[in-house]
Amino acid sequence: MPNNPPDEGNTVAEQTNDQPKTLKPALESMTLLVAAVIVHDKATNRVVLLQRSENAKFAQGLWDLPVGKSEPGEPITETAVRELYEETGLTVKPESLKVAHIIHGAWGVEALNGFLTVVFAAHEWTGEPENREPRKHSQVCWVDAKVIPEAFVDTTASALHRYLIGGPQVSLDGWT
Repeated sequence: MPNNPPDEGNTVAEQTNDQPKTLKPALESMTLLVAAVIVHDKATNRVVLLQRSENAKFAQGLWDLPVGKSEPGEPITETAVRELYEETGLTVKPESLKVAHIIHGAWGVEALNGFLTVVFAAHEWTGEPENREPRKHSQVCWVDAKVIPEAFVDTTASALHRYLIGGPQVSLDGWT
């Protein structure tokens, strides 16, 4: 095996005993990891949506899916479960989540290095939707999947529509 030096810019931890060499995480340049959840009641063909308030950091007044940023060291399924509960009061089990769509954005309001949003679908939940973050959202409610509001955050609107029609499962935003 060739003895290649480590890549410049990536510090390789020293090997001790039987531990393999590992790369130090590039936390300052990592793409922001985000989770979104489509809570879909297939029996009534409704989805849970929220409308961002005028105080929201971005997309004021627009509709969106329950969505939020991953915490350091948090698995993406736990991010989805946590954010859904924090925003809507709905509880889902991580193992019941199904990957519905992936959004890879070149940049974002809080993501200068880009973002990756894993959009999950949940068909089993407990609770009723409620607005648990009224300073961030003006409302949280069930919406008929056939009449999704037009004033919607572009990236999650695309993911929701593609999920509903069984379209492509990956979308790119801002890439040339």
